[in-house]
Amino acid sequence: MNRIVSLLPSSTEIVAALGLGHRLVGRSHECNYPLWVEELPVLTAPKFDTNCSSEEIDNSVIDLLKEGLSVYDIDEELLQQLNPDFILTQSLCDICAVSLQDVENAVCKLTSSDSQLISLQPNEVKDIFDDILRVGKVLGVESRAEELVNEIAQRFDTIRKKVAKVKNKPTVAMVEWISPLMLGGNWIPELVELAGGESLFAKSGEHSHYHEWESVVEADPDIIVVMPCGFDVERAMEEMCLLAEKEGWNNLKAVKNEKVFVADGNHFFNRPGPSIAESAEILSEIFYPELFPANHKGTGYVNYSFLYAKFRRENSSFQNVTV
Repeated sequence: MNRIVSLLPSSTEIVAALGLGHRLVGRSHECNYPLWVEELPVLTAPKFDTNCSSEEIDNSVIDLLKEGLSVYDIDEELLQQLNPDFILTQSLCDICAVSLQDVENAVCKLTSSDSQLISLQPNEVKDIFDDILRVGKVLGVESRAEELVNEIAQRFDTIRKKVAKVKNKPTVAMVEWISPLMLGGNWIPELVELAGGESLFAKSGEHSHYHEWESVVEADPDIIVVMPCGFDVERAMEEMCLLAEKEGWNNLKAVKNEKVFVADGNHFFNRPGPSIAESAEILSEIFYPELFPANHKGTGYVNYSFLYAKFRRENSSFQNVTV
């Protein structure tokens, strides 16, 4: 039986969705779904404190990259012990997960393995589909991979049909990092448009970029979705004060109309795998609550504006408190 190591959360989810979870023998420190994968040996670790603020994390990562250092460590001794036949990794972003070069260097040091690397590099939704098909083909479950892609595509089509007749589409700012401000690119604009919104600041297939806050104020989006990379809802909520304290925040349409949402970027939006189906469904619920049931509300996302306004009404002495 082939032994598989997955070094990024999305590929772990792909392997599990293809029915090959029983072949996984190792994972990255961020792989946490399906829940049982947390019992697998962990092969990677960040070289920075993930409990720091967004700005501190960003500064730490930049310092490491400036020094020509990798952002993550690989447990080469454990990799040797696990002796995998296949190693799934990525070449999209050296910040989001262990780099392809680091994995290649670690594999070169193995003395008793002929491991095959499968490197994923998704920029658009089509690339995610292609990666699923490629992984399925290499691992010998091509037909199941085709079924999985078709299942996701059908869920997309269901959303498209419901929003097809909508005339006035909301403008949307997707916040991928809070401080410094970064707005979501790659497949995120596609998901926004699929769900019936108009993506601001980013185009499909382009990497995420830093943005000046003033550009957001000037664009005055109808909806703001905050889904920081690597943060779940609770972690993102801890830093919402960094946005709420910015000049012009209270004058934004999204804030006035209680259309600011905090989503689980770690489990959904920033994982280019099967969970993009749920990501699109979350956006459709946010954009058109009259058309879609709130199946993911409270778990995949929360209405920050509503909670914020409710808290202020119930606490007349409110100053700067994060809900």
